[in-house]
Amino acid sequence: MQRFIIEMGMGNDLHGQDYTKAAGRAIEDVLRHSSIPLFGALDLPHQAMEVRVTVGVQQPGAVDCDALVVRLPRGRARVRTVHGGLVITNPDTGEVTVIAQAAVEAFLPKQG
Repeated sequence: MQRFIIEMGMGNDLHGQDYTKAAGRAIEDVLRHSSIPLFGALDLPHQAMEVRVTVGVQQPGAVDCDALVVRLPRGRARVRTVHGGLVITNPDTGEVTVIAQAAVEAFLPKQG
């Protein structure tokens, strides 16, 4: 497989400390500013694409990766989590904000 695209995004959950929600928003951030016209131009099926998502959060085990896979609209996707992202605590209220970073990579079989 050969990587042909990588995009990065950020998402957060301001009030609920929900790592899956923050990770989902990071992935949505990537998808909002991505377009791959390659498939139409080369008449390739989207299922030929492998999508690898890496999400960085402070508590990787708190992310439901299966729930995130179904949100990816094209290709054969997998999501994995790693330690990263941020947790910010409001010093006045103690409220915690969870911030996730996502990298979405797309791969195709080598062409030519």
